[in-house]
Amino acid sequence: MTAPLTSCLAFDTATEHLSIALQVGDAVWSRQGPGGAQASATLIPGIMDLLAQAGVGLRELDAIAFGRGPGAFTGLRTACAVAQGLAFGADKPVLPIDTLLAVAEDARMDGAAEDVWVVMDARMDEIYAAHAVCEAGRWRYVTPPFLGTPQALNERWRSAPPRALAGSALAAFGDRLACGDAQRLPNALPRARAMLPLAVALWAQGGAVDAALALPLYLRDKVAQTMAERAAVKALAESAAAAVTAITGGVPT
Repeated sequence: MTAPLTSCLAFDTATEHLSIALQVGDAVWSRQGPGGAQASATLIPGIMDLLAQAGVGLRELDAIAFGRGPGAFTGLRTACAVAQGLAFGADKPVLPIDTLLAVAEDARMDGAAEDVWVVMDARMDEIYAAHAVCEAGRWRYVTPPFLGTPQALNERWRSAPPRALAGSALAAFGDRLACGDAQRLPNALPRARAMLPLAVALWAQGGAVDAALALPLYLRDKVAQTMAERAAVKALAESAAAAVTAITGGVPT
């Protein structure tokens, strides 16, 4: 039997909101900030600041959890690169957390029903959506994540109206989403604090993977990265690994 997850770093950069959380035992530290283009410059310093506040090193943690998407292309690559760099440097496994489930858990923590349609603004007049229910403290998908239009969602909901809706698409699309009497939580985000219980559940299910498998979940295809994007992602991963080495002196703790 796998030992319980007692210490974990979690972060998400899939949206315009950057979120980091650290749990050690029953104590939790977290910080929020602007994401998007700023995430690549502020994520690693933010992580190191939380570790310093907690007085722990990466090698003292059980695992590193990251938001794998769906979400913004650059944001997902940032999260994956940092997760890989930190995990390789500290010799730790990673826990890929679905961003939409993090939104669902954030909504549940804010009092939403445990039967939630997550609707996240995907830009280009589209929505990342999924229908999830929480049973015995664990989320499962009724409808897995997909990319759709407001019209397509309204068609789905005509025969089966949602009980609750959570996510940024509520504010972005407003009355174009036919929500009926559903509970609305437009401020629900993929906050890292909400990722922590998801990480615990994934760990218990044997969902931890090697750092090399810290891969994004894309719902919108992008044929290729530009040379600048590839270089930025590589540099970010190297920076994360170097940060671990700088702290530990290259010696396991």
